[in-house]
Amino acid sequence: MGDTIFGKIIRREIPADIVYEDEEVLAFKDIAPQAPIHILIIPKKEIPTANDIQEEDAPLIGKLFIVAKKLAKEFGVDESGYRLVINCNKDAGQAVYHLHLHLLGGRKFTWPPG
Repeated sequence: MGDTIFGKIIRREIPADIVYEDEEVLAFKDIAPQAPIHILIIPKKEIPTANDIQEEDAPLIGKLFIVAKKLAKEFGVDESGYRLVINCNKDAGQAVYHLHLHLLGGRKFTWPPG
């Protein structure tokens, strides 16, 4: 497991407010939320960026979205709406190089994003 902050969270070396976990996926509240609900959903497998996803990762990547759907319902934003975001590399705003899906909800969003 890599030495990113997310690797340390997976290994329980640093604390996180975990809201979901199974053998392949971990989800926790973002420490700098951009919406009332801001959850990061990560694969436990280390995949640095979207560019590093391999063909064999397709089921795992799909599972991130299934977990997002479940959490959106659990946190009460499945009907009102939520946004899912994956940033890839520096210019897109990726700060941690361990693939992660942002689940944002609890407020109205605009398009294009600001």
